[in-house]
Amino acid sequence: MKKIVVIGPESTGKSTLCSQLAEHYKTCWCPEFAREYLLERGGKYNYGDLLNIAHGQAELEDTMLTQAKNGFYFIDTDMYVMKVWCEVVFENCYTWILKQIAMRQYDLYFLCNVDLPWVKDELREYPDLETRKKLFNMYKDILINQKTKWAEISGTDTQRLQMAVSIIDTVFKRREGRET
Repeated sequence: MKKIVVIGPESTGKSTLCSQLAEHYKTCWCPEFAREYLLERGGKYNYGDLLNIAHGQAELEDTMLTQAKNGFYFIDTDMYVMKVWCEVVFENCYTWILKQIAMRQYDLYFLCNVDLPWVKDELREYPDLETRKKLFNMYKDILINQKTKWAEISGTDTQRLQMAVSIIDTVFKRREGRET
């Protein structure tokens, strides 16, 4: 099973891309656990909540993996996102999150660019482009300094999907729906 993670700042189309890719490859995807967790709490959180969210994300990821099929599993958000969130908001990161980063293995990362318009919702915190670019660069730096293949995804939702499918099919040498 090829595990493909989609990361990036908020409002960059991660969930949309995961959903589209899962539909394209006829498999499932793992949503971001934090969204439901925070909605249940009115959007408020503290440092301790981030560890709860990280545990929930890991559990959800592991549970949803059992439903994946056709060789692909798409994951919206991973422990790198938790690391950045902890460090940006609280200037600290739990050792448990760092250990999860070292333990969990993935086959490909997509980093969503900030070129989509920011869409306001009750959970989003960083509407200004300067902060969004800073966060994007933090994710990019992380991906550059780790060993898993990765690619930057940009453009409209349709362009992002086309770009991601092309990359997946190239990286995993898929032809006519079969991995070679």
